[in-house]
Amino acid sequence: MQIRFIDRKSGEVKTEAPPAEGLLQFLYDNPFGKTAILPIAKRKFISEIYGRRMDRPTSVKRIQGFVDELGIDMSESKKAIAEFTSFNDFFYRALLPEARPIAEGFISPGDGRLLAFETVSEVNSFFVKGRRFTLAEFLGDEQLAKTYQHATLLILRLAPNDYHRFHFPWTGTPAAVQKIKGSYYSVSPYALAGNFTRVFCENKRELCFLNTKDKGEVLLVPIGATMVGGIVETYVPGQRVVKGEEMGYFKFGGSTVVALVDSEKIQIDPDILENTRNKMETYVKMGERIAQ
Repeated sequence: MQIRFIDRKSGEVKTEAPPAEGLLQFLYDNPFGKTAILPIAKRKFISEIYGRRMDRPTSVKRIQGFVDELGIDMSESKKAIAEFTSFNDFFYRALLPEARPIAEGFISPGDGRLLAFETVSEVNSFFVKGRRFTLAEFLGDEQLAKTYQHATLLILRLAPNDYHRFHFPWTGTPAAVQKIKGSYYSVSPYALAGNFTRVFCENKRELCFLNTKDKGEVLLVPIGATMVGGIVETYVPGQRVVKGEEMGYFKFGGSTVVALVDSEKIQIDPDILENTRNKMETYVKMGERIAQ
């Protein structure tokens, strides 16, 4: 299976085949895989064990092959391959400041494939195939869902080859995260195709309220996924941050960042909305403007 998306910079339609494609297809498409193996593979301890393996010094031997296979541009990295102490150290590598300039307007919190909806209600008609997605299930809070029921929704999906640090899309004061316990499902095309509700409503996720001067309260939700050893926050709660400042990073695996913003205080760029209406993600980079 391949998923098609729009490369915003070139305008080209590109395709993405998830790593471990055969395994993912078995887990998400095969009835035996779904019933017998997936319940085990998603468990937290399996993900943590694999995450710890990626922290071992011996895991550095995996880096060069990963870079070569996925075509990662190491000229953007602050460290050279020989300087990393583990695969995870490489995976959540920091980039040179000039590699991700911060644009005017509301920016993408990370590198990845973006879907944007002017209001949350659009999601029910866009995604899928008999499965019901509700904001209350995702946030784990009925009252909070009512607060954001008319908000603009942004879903940024990171692939394993992407830069895995995420940043604040606007200036403000962030609160401490509220953790929502959950399983670890993949955010690969296979998982999204058949398990959208589980991916976004049952995965481990964290709520961060960013209090801003002119956008109101922006809700940012990092989501952990299969084989992610953890979500690590690097900001100080209650301390003002500026747009583009680092918020945290994901350890090994694919991940997602969701943002909810008052729809009266943000206007998503037209090309991103059009691509979403055409059921296509838009590839963007951290710091790139995605809305006015």
